[in-house]
Formats: sequence, C-alpha cells, structure tokens
Amino acid sequence: MGMDPSLLIQMIGAAIGGALLYTLIGVIPGTDETAVLAPIFLAFALLGMEPRVLLCCFISAIVAKKLTDSIPVAVAGIPGGVMAAPMAPHGVFLKSKGLPHVSIRKMASGSVIGTLVAIPFSLVLAKALTPLAPIVKAYVGPIFFVGTIFLALMTRERWISLFAIIPFAMLIQGLQYLYRGLGAVPEGKSVFISFFLAITIGPMILSMLELLVSKTRKNLLRSGPKEISLAPETPIKGFPNPFRILSKTESLSAIGGSLIGSAAFFMSPCGMTVLIGEAFSSRIKDPIKRACRAVSTMDALTNATYISGTLVPLIALGIPLGGMALGPARPLFEAPPMFTIDHNLHHILTYSDFAIATVIGAAIALMITYPIAIKYARRTSEFVFKHISHEALMSLFFALVVMLAYRDTGVIGICGVFLVAIVGGMLNRWGVHLGIQFMIFYCSPWLVSHLV
Repeated sequence: MGMDPSLLIQMIGAAIGGALLYTLIGVIPGTDETAVLAPIFLAFALLGMEPRVLLCCFISAIVAKKLTDSIPVAVAGIPGGVMAAPMAPHGVFLKSKGLPHVSIRKMASGSVIGTLVAIPFSLVLAKALTPLAPIVKAYVGPIFFVGTIFLALMTRERWISLFAIIPFAMLIQGLQYLYRGLGAVPEGKSVFISFFLAITIGPMILSMLELLVSKTRKNLLRSGPKEISLAPETPIKGFPNPFRILSKTESLSAIGGSLIGSAAFFMSPCGMTVLIGEAFSSRIKDPIKRACRAVSTMDALTNATYISGTLVPLIALGIPLGGMALGPARPLFEAPPMFTIDHNLHHILTYSDFAIATVIGAAIALMITYPIAIKYARRTSEFVFKHISHEALMSLFFALVVMLAYRDTGVIGICGVFLVAIVGGMLNRWGVHLGIQFMIFYCSPWLVSHLV
C-alpha cells in the first residue's frame, strides 16, 4: 500500500484529533480505558476509516490517554482511569508532602520513556515472532484457554476467577445458539460486537442498575456538590526533557520496566504495572524517593504494555492475544464486517505501514500532550472538573453501545448486552477483571465444544 500526501495529511489530522480528545478524556476521573477507547474505535472501523489512519489515531489516543490519566492522581488524589489506580497511593502521598508538581512531572516523563522504549522494541519483537503465527493460529482455542487460566491465577481473586471461566463461557455460547435459533443471526455466524460491548460496559451497567434497588439506594452516600482541592502549579520553561526531569536511577527503572512490560505483551497490563512497579521501588527506604520511583516506573509500564499489547499481536499474529488486544485494541482485530480474524489490519497493512502509522501517531501525541501534562496540568484538570460532565460522557458511550448492539442483532441483542453486562459487572466486582472476561469470551467456542 502506497503512502500518498493526502493519506499522510489524514493520518496527521486523525492523530491530532485523537491526542486532543483523549488528553481531555484522560483527565476525567474513573474512566475505564476499554470503555472509552473500544466503542469509539469500533465505530470508526465500522464507518470505514482507512486502516492506516485508524491505527495512527488509535496509537495517538492511547499515548495521550496514558499521559494524562495520572494528572488527577497528582492534583486531586483521584485516578483518571483504571490503569492509574495503582499509582494513587504514591500520588496522594506526594501531594500530602506538597510535591504534586513533582509527581505530575515524574509520571508524565515515565510515560514518555515507556512510549520511546516500547515502539522500537515492539516492532522488533513482532518481526521476530511473525514466523510463529501459523503455529499460534492452529492452536488459538487452547492457547486462549491456557492464557485465561494463567491470568486468573495471577489475580488476587484467583479462585472466583477460575470458577467463573466455564459458567461465563456457557452464558456467551448459550446466547450465540439462542440468536441463531431465533434467526437473529444467520446459521454459522457468530455475534461479536454485542458481547464485546457488554463486557466493556458491565461495571457501569451494574452501578446504574443498583440505583433501582431501594435498599442499596438508601445506603448510598448523599452530600452536596463535591469539593476538590487542586494543588498549585509551578512554571517550567521550554519543551520538557523527560531524562532531565527523572533522575538517572528513575530513568533506568522506567526503561527496565518498559522492556519487561513490552515483552509481556500477552499479560494483563494492570497486573504487570502493579507487579513490576512495586518490585522496582519497594526496597527504597526514603518514602519520597520510593514514591517518585514507583510513579515514574508504573507510568512507563502502562504506556509500554498498551503499545506492545496492541502492536505485537496485530503485526505478528493477527489475533487478539493478551489483555490489551482483547480489550481497548479489539476493534483493530475484529469489527465485523469490516475486520474479522481472517481479514484485519494484520492482513491489510505492511510492516512499514505499521511502523509509519505508529511513529506518526505517537510523535504527535507526545508533542501535544506531554507539554500540556507538564505545564498545564492544574488548568487542564480545572477545566475538565468544571465543564465536562462524567455522567454525560458515560451516557454518550452507553448510547453508542446500544446503537451498535441493535445494529448487530436487533432488540434481542440489546437484551443480551444487558444480561452479559450484569453478569460481567458482578464478576468484575468480585475480582474477575475485564481482561479475564475477554479471554473467556475468546476461548468460549473451543471450551464449550469440548465440554460435550
């Protein structure tokens, strides 16, 4: 596929749009990465966005989102997303010591290093793993089943995670047979979009439905408008240099964590962030230095695991292998009828297409979002907290989910979304996180067929 000037302009425009949009979304407290990325890019894919433009926009979006979702941790003690939650205790500690500006700069600089390390490493690793693609694809069912068990064993709530595998797989496949039996989908076809979106919005749906339960509603905390104290901003001149903001040991820790996180692309990003971040910082005696090491390493890890978790399976395999590929990046692998497991970006783009789109998307996001995160963190947070409604944003995503589910299987598909979302939301609350649920979803055809 050639690279003409008009396509390059589209890629740059999409990267700028993705960076600006997800810079703001990243600052909004409590936004789940899968919930704010997957539905939007699923819609883009279904609308027929050019594959290289889609990838460029996606890379820009995840780099920008990961750069800014730690800002609320530093300025207000509130995580901007699920992946920022492990950094919350360290960010709150630094804020209590009057060092929120230090926390922001350490996090953002770690994120930049994670991006700079992950892109070349992921491209090289993907190239090396490409010859293994036929072997992996031949045993994709068993591989995902083993991966599901492995992820379940890695979580804190391992026993309920293991117990949930077969029942949740049977629920999904049972609905597949129901849809085919009622004629909602043709015989031999499988539903993907509805179940993918249902798992994505499960925690949100459960929280909303709990408002209808009188006993639960009475126990909810009631108060006036929430007051959030934002820390003051300290000026910095010129374009910030991450290697000057971080100490030598912090830079080395961020690089090391990024390499490990990139190599473990098939693992849960959140699990790797906690595991490696704490391992690299726990032995430091000085609490301030320990917190700075932790937040810089963890932020580097989050960006590295998101980038490698997207690029390596996409370039080398063409199947969503791992938590990132099964979650936020899933529309790049499967968005029927535009993309399927047998025809997605892996089959459409060349290796150079992947490299160019990734570099352009990441470079534009870093140029736009990194200075904003370093210089204007307080003002950005203040604007988002005052003028962007979290509830309105969630309602927008919910409406998009309903529309896509209806397009997939009609009214019965919407009902199926609610059923899977309620069960998935409850499992998530019990500790069966979304990464495991996506793994169960993907291995469910093979697993259920072998139960007979």
